[in-house]
Amino acid sequence: MKDSPSVDPGSDRREPEPAGTLRMDLRVWIRDILLSLTIAAVVIVFLCQPVKVEGTSMLPHLVDEQRIFVSKIAYRFDQIERGDVIVFRFPEDPARSYIKRVVGLPGETVEIRGGRVLIDGRPHSEPYVPTRYRDRSSHAPLRVEDGSYYVLGDHRNTSNDSRTWGTVQSSFVSGKAVFAYWPPERFGVVR
Repeated sequence: MKDSPSVDPGSDRREPEPAGTLRMDLRVWIRDILLSLTIAAVVIVFLCQPVKVEGTSMLPHLVDEQRIFVSKIAYRFDQIERGDVIVFRFPEDPARSYIKRVVGLPGETVEIRGGRVLIDGRPHSEPYVPTRYRDRSSHAPLRVEDGSYYVLGDHRNTSNDSRTWGTVQSSFVSGKAVFAYWPPERFGVVR
């Protein structure tokens, strides 16, 4: 009669684990990895997507190479509002994405006089645009079509935005910029 394998309490040597246990551990690891990848894919495709900011048009609030999360579901439950920072497909080249701030809503008329934004003829306050980033240009009144938005960069001197190419259709909007996560010193909610 054979004795069952044992470990001598005085030795550091252990018996090897049976091959079935290793296979079971490997299956559990593979299952957990596949589950994690599936959850990550669902989150990225349907809920929230990491995005890298390219350029300086949203200074001082967003900087070049900054990493942010964009909520892809924010506008399924809520309306796009003035002041929201949105990511959208560029109307003149839908393969590219832009990030800008919503200034004009559907049905409104946006005009810029000497760098000052007017909505339906009334001055619009923009505390998020520092004086040094304002330009002094003027742009003729433009009525924002239904289902579209007038967007501007916060760094008006460098921004390519609705002043140049017009409004953005809501179908081009990918989501709302909600949270910055890189670099660490810029960690926090996007305002």
